[in-house]
Amino acid sequence: MELDLLAIGAHPDDVELCCGGTLARAAKAGYKVGIIDLTEGELGTRGTRAIRAREAREAAKILGCVRENAGLPDGNIEISIPNRLQLIRLYRKYRPKILLIPHFAERHPDHVRAHHLSREAWFYAGLRKIESEENGVKQKPWRPRNYFHFMQWQEFEPSFAVDISDVYELRLKAIKAHKSQLHDPGSKNPQTILSQKEFLEMLEARARYYGYRIGTRYAEPFYSVELIGIGDVFGLQLFKG
Repeated sequence: MELDLLAIGAHPDDVELCCGGTLARAAKAGYKVGIIDLTEGELGTRGTRAIRAREAREAAKILGCVRENAGLPDGNIEISIPNRLQLIRLYRKYRPKILLIPHFAERHPDHVRAHHLSREAWFYAGLRKIESEENGVKQKPWRPRNYFHFMQWQEFEPSFAVDISDVYELRLKAIKAHKSQLHDPGSKNPQTILSQKEFLEMLEARARYYGYRIGTRYAEPFYSVELIGIGDVFGLQLFKG
């Protein structure tokens, strides 16, 4: 399956928390979208491999996207040739036009390494002399047109923001599919950043803030290292102050 949009996350809930609305909006518009989780999140304080895999499948169903796990070890996303080749195989398998990847400045070391691994694989996937196979068949080289960084814990000044107002509730439903990671007043598990009641409130506040900045109710911010061209200035969504 060739995808229009592919998002890469270090852990099974990263994409939903950061750019789930963008994926939901693209899927709703008829684009083919997908998620690659680099790890199973097995080192997480809450949940198990099986629970997190089940939650990830449910969230993907809600968003309307395909999903695959790269099987890298949680807490040890090495920027190595074998790991890079694994991601190259997945890029060539799905042949996405656009990638969404973690930003390079992050609190969690897995997120930082996920950025560098995703970006390196983006470039090397386009080189013919780097060979890869899928089910015994030699793959053709493929380099997505662009990659954009999504925002996780650390904030940055975005290059653009995507209006997700009409799919915000769908985004929230996909996030809540990862219920093992979120606030549960009856849980006896140790607290984490995600399991605090205020965490979802922070996510909503961030989406409201960036929505306000572009004149909509909710938005998700992204950073681009490349200059972005537009075809029509009248199609821009601007602050309506």
